[in-house]
Amino acid sequence: MMKPVSSQPGSPAIVNAMTVDVEDYFQVSAFEPHLDRKEWNDHPGRVEVNTERILELFAAHNVRGTFFTLGWVAERYPGLIRKIVDNGHELASHGWEHIRVSTQSPADFRADASRTRQQLEDISGQAVKGYRAASYSIGSSETWAWNELAEAGYRYSSSIVPVRHDHYGMPGAPRFAFQAIDDKLLEIPITTVPLGGRNLNCGGGGWFRLFPYAFSRWALNRVNRGEGQSAIFYFHPWEIDPEQPRPHGLDPKTRFRHYLNLHRTYSRLEQLLKDFQWGRMDEIFLSGAAPGNSV
Repeated sequence: MMKPVSSQPGSPAIVNAMTVDVEDYFQVSAFEPHLDRKEWNDHPGRVEVNTERILELFAAHNVRGTFFTLGWVAERYPGLIRKIVDNGHELASHGWEHIRVSTQSPADFRADASRTRQQLEDISGQAVKGYRAASYSIGSSETWAWNELAEAGYRYSSSIVPVRHDHYGMPGAPRFAFQAIDDKLLEIPITTVPLGGRNLNCGGGGWFRLFPYAFSRWALNRVNRGEGQSAIFYFHPWEIDPEQPRPHGLDPKTRFRHYLNLHRTYSRLEQLLKDFQWGRMDEIFLSGAAPGNSV
């Protein structure tokens, strides 16, 4: 049952959650028809150097965030995982190898989520509390996944976007954090803003690259000041890397979505870090720091 978490509009000094989905450019869901998962090791990896650039950027702005990381990445770059936690960031799970929830059975999903959590905890020495599904693939037909996550030991999920989209979305879900399973699991949706009778994603990713930066600033201010809520923002390491290799055979829509304005992402992130206050998911939503949010 979805039970919204209450909020108090007008709360001062709202801290937003800055999150990074740690995966490489060849692991995005839109590339699945073109790049065989079995051949991932054959592609030049860029996730380590790009994530290190993000760590430097965050350090320069005194920002701590949450890094939702693939087990596949952690297994190959354990030093990167230790750098993330040594810099004061939260380490969270993004599943083992970016398999959408909608393509897994409940048993397979729980095994994947449990395996990833154990791997991340073994490397980092820290408890992993959060989970984010590949491509936000918990939709109205996959709400069973919340119970599996709770049973696997997670305390929160950030796996839905309350929008209509051709690859993901649960348009009828609450826009802000809600109890997916009472006292067991909190669901924290990616931030949207209602406009023209529909919710628009203002929480990052390709939308951050598509719309002018002024839209992101306006929308996040509306969420913070108008609704008194903490926003959740996300991006990927490959989004600050316009020089990444470009696989052949991609269809026009996939090329547009993936490569649009990559050369602008880093500078926009710099401005975003200056314009708003940012923190870790666990410290905002599990500690009660967000307006009205607690577990």
